[in-house]
Amino acid sequence: MANTFSGGVKLNDGKDLSRNAPITTIIPGPEMVYPLVQHIGNPSIPVVKAGDHVLVGQKIAEADTDLSAHLHASVSGKVLGIENRRTADGHVVPSIIIANDRRYLEIFYPENRKLRYTSRSTMLHAIREAGIVGLGGSGLPTYFKLLGGSSHRIDYCIGNLVECEPYLTSDYRRILETPEKIVNGLRIMLTMFPRARGILAVSDNNPEGYQALRECTRQDERIHVRKLHDKYPQGSERQLIYALTGRTLNAKMLPYEIGCIVNNTDTLAAINQAVITHEPLITKIITVSGDAVRSPSNFRVRIGTSYREVFEAAGGLTPGLRPEECVFLDGGPMMGNRIESDLDIPVTKLSSGIIVLTRKSMQAADPSACMRCGRCVEVCPNNLVPMQLLRDSEKKNESAFIRHNGLECCDCGTCSYICPARINLSASIAEMKNQIMRDPELAGDYARRYVRS
Repeated sequence: MANTFSGGVKLNDGKDLSRNAPITTIIPGPEMVYPLVQHIGNPSIPVVKAGDHVLVGQKIAEADTDLSAHLHASVSGKVLGIENRRTADGHVVPSIIIANDRRYLEIFYPENRKLRYTSRSTMLHAIREAGIVGLGGSGLPTYFKLLGGSSHRIDYCIGNLVECEPYLTSDYRRILETPEKIVNGLRIMLTMFPRARGILAVSDNNPEGYQALRECTRQDERIHVRKLHDKYPQGSERQLIYALTGRTLNAKMLPYEIGCIVNNTDTLAAINQAVITHEPLITKIITVSGDAVRSPSNFRVRIGTSYREVFEAAGGLTPGLRPEECVFLDGGPMMGNRIESDLDIPVTKLSSGIIVLTRKSMQAADPSACMRCGRCVEVCPNNLVPMQLLRDSEKKNESAFIRHNGLECCDCGTCSYICPARINLSASIAEMKNQIMRDPELAGDYARRYVRS
């Protein structure tokens, strides 16, 4: 099989800033905030009220349906109430507020399970109870994803360890420091899908991670470690599947429909913890990096912790810089969101990094007229014509946008990155796409991958 896909770009990834920073643990502050929407699907339903005392690992909100996810306390303390709080994407959502008593008293965890004696139904139940969702950013509840895959129709269980977004190195550090948790998460997948082949995919710019994974899987004939070409967006689900299997996936489809189940680094580790040690999802590995960060770092952070606390743990801004001279991003510079409010927002299951760049380093020339050079077409990983989609967007022509396959856009941003005229193609295309997606009747089969409350 090919080890890459057509299109894409080679980026200056900035990973050297934090690549060698080991994962350290942050002790959270006095107030923890748990938004009830940290996944695709229906909001979680609170099962605690003001005045209740909770323990670490205790369920504080339940999944509303299969397309929803449980939520657990990451500290012990007193529930202060349920309030509307702002999240990193700018939305204001109902959130459970807990006063951290700093004692970190835990619920009781039963004895570790042994994989060879654990049934498929028990594994599925453990994953659902742990509140695991797609931690690479999709937010699709993992239980819901696994329900769609027949145990005898899945050919590939894939671990997406590519981490192609610039500056982010949390996956890189997890692979080096705890590869066994990732590998065991994939073994659990292979137990659930007995005819599947396991593949762990890493970028060829990560030789250390490749070797660590090879050592962990040396005795496992069902798991293969594959290097993929260092190109963006190699970690995108459709591009990853094609590079590994030669199978094609469009935006109307889910991977299980072509015999694949894909989970990212963090999700596999969380699956291991849920099935083996009964632990719910209560922590994330977060990268804090960028040319405006004093000490780029990788942190293990309890969900509900303030972004401000995480950023300050990395030393804050480089001396001499002021906040107004910087751009704060939730996630990486290609697909992350600009943080328009202050940093008093909570870490959620979908948080991956806080990237802070100087405005000077991000300055670009003013946009000019399209040169008709065709570079945006050359780099588009989904073979679209971005300038045509831009015209459709500007004219508010939804039917033309759909006819020109605009709903196949994966929001990777390569078209804007490569454009010599500095036209922000991806922002306009994404705005039109999101507008259409809010109308399920108009979006048709595409809406199934974008269901949000």
